[in-house]
Amino acid sequence: MVGLTAMVLLGWAVRTGPAPIDDWFQQVGVELGPYRDVFLVFSKPVLGAVALLVGIVVALRQHRKRLALAMVISPLVAITIVRGIKPIFGREKGGALAYPSGHTTFLVTVAALLVLVAGLSLWATAVAISLVLLGIFGLSMTFHYFTDTVGGVLLGTSVVCLAAIFARDARHGRRGSASPELR
Repeated sequence: MVGLTAMVLLGWAVRTGPAPIDDWFQQVGVELGPYRDVFLVFSKPVLGAVALLVGIVVALRQHRKRLALAMVISPLVAITIVRGIKPIFGREKGGALAYPSGHTTFLVTVAALLVLVAGLSLWATAVAISLVLLGIFGLSMTFHYFTDTVGGVLLGTSVVCLAAIFARDARHGRRGSASPELR
């Protein structure tokens, strides 16, 4: 719940306008021009949805039904929360509500769920963090302010923490491990 509290406090702090770090990312985006759009590929919802479907299939093949169910429900819950709270903060960019970033929330939720499927392995965590950072970089220069993406990270990780608790292997009191092929 620390993540949710931090997300609310950040949203309250930035609701009236961009912070200096937001302006810095926007300026970098101006300097990069059309090249900044390359980074947006990492935050495409379609790619995230495809990766999520693959992860659900892997979880089912690993006989981790609770995790597969969490992988179906968690992104829906995360995006529903985003849509519900954006009007509360009322922060806009380009005429649209911006805080917290739904793109980032979805990206973080999917990436973290895929890390759970991979058994919290170091390689999966490193790949997920790298992809999320690249996505945040692209979004912070275009559709969102950087602080919008931080809010999305806080919300997405909070949702996945709850999903991980739900997906825990009840027989052993811990999460199930990934199959040897994924390590």
